[in-house]
Amino acid sequence: MKKFTLIGPFKQLLTMSGLPIKGALQDHQLSIIENGGIITKDEKIYSVGSFLDLEKEAHDLSAEIIKIDSDMVGLPGLIDAHTHICFGGSRANDYSLRNAGKTYLEIAKSGGGIWDTVTQTRKSSSANLVKGIIKRANRHLQQGVTTIEVKSGYGLSVEEELKMLIAIATANKAIDADLIPTCLAAHMVPKDFKGTPEEYLSEISTTLFPILKKENLTHRIDAFLEEGAYSEATIATYFEKAKEMGFDITVHADQFSTGGSAVAVKYGAISADHLEASTETEIQLLANSNVIATALPGASMGLGCNYTPARQLLDAGASVAIASDWNPGSAPMGNLLMQAAVLGTFEKLTNTEVLSGITYRAAAALGLKDRGKIETGLLADFIAFPTTNYKEILYQQGMLQPKMVFKKGTLVVGL
Repeated sequence: MKKFTLIGPFKQLLTMSGLPIKGALQDHQLSIIENGGIITKDEKIYSVGSFLDLEKEAHDLSAEIIKIDSDMVGLPGLIDAHTHICFGGSRANDYSLRNAGKTYLEIAKSGGGIWDTVTQTRKSSSANLVKGIIKRANRHLQQGVTTIEVKSGYGLSVEEELKMLIAIATANKAIDADLIPTCLAAHMVPKDFKGTPEEYLSEISTTLFPILKKENLTHRIDAFLEEGAYSEATIATYFEKAKEMGFDITVHADQFSTGGSAVAVKYGAISADHLEASTETEIQLLANSNVIATALPGASMGLGCNYTPARQLLDAGASVAIASDWNPGSAPMGNLLMQAAVLGTFEKLTNTEVLSGITYRAAAALGLKDRGKIETGLLADFIAFPTTNYKEILYQQGMLQPKMVFKKGTLVVGL
């Protein structure tokens, strides 16, 4: 028998419905239901509207009622479309060196950077990796993030990348949030690989890709296009193989130098992430494509560099998602809402643009069509903040935390 539940009333219910996937957005475009409610059926949204109207419908459905007795603003569960929360160790030393004047690339060349985390992650047991993922994912859930992309990329061998992706799959079974795994075996050229970058990528695509397909460990392949990592020339065959096998492509692009976004467009990537170094050329390329431009303000804050030119991207007609890039090196904070609010301040983004970037546009960056809005038929992932005015959420820059988090129709925070 199907179980119906009515939840509400919400002082304001932001459904995010009717908004375009691309381009600039104004706050008057927001769909806000005053004193709204949601009826769920099992894990999905069954009906959305005025709470008073839904009460009559709920009676006919013999629905359970979860009555909200205090002022709450509801919106879709937040989606973090780019994280690296599967890792071992810490990079506090890197942070100190950066603040003392060393650059990201200088630290990497001297033994720090990504390779430091690779070394520590390889030393970590699978059980400890799972424990770390669960801890970080549950913190995210407490802050309203109900869907979390998680990359590998600190293994950099067939065996160690598998260890990471299996750890992500294991953690996913133990938590309420959804983890979306991504293979980032092309994070950098491993220092202990005896061969060329092309030979390493050939080994990964030939040996690891079939296992990923067979074990259903991921349908997403990522690569870091940058000095010290991979170029358009070295990544070409790798991406072609990934596409042939039916993987979605995503790209770490234009973080310190340009070129990555052009590769993303060329290979029909689902998203191009970072973009701090993007110029007008790259902005127009992305705007004229279906590639989601994912801004990572946490990396800008961690590295002390420019923010993604989100205002220019939106005005040019691009779709902009916002993600935390939570990782031990360049973005250790991991607070998605706070980072999104700060990006909005520096890039002069409307509330609607920021909230879209961490809900339905973030869903698009992951190829997910079943979440990101409060609409009939979508997953019943939604959150509630203790306020009467949705504008308080970004105004308080992450300090206002959700009091209730519903995942697939179940109250998982605020019990």
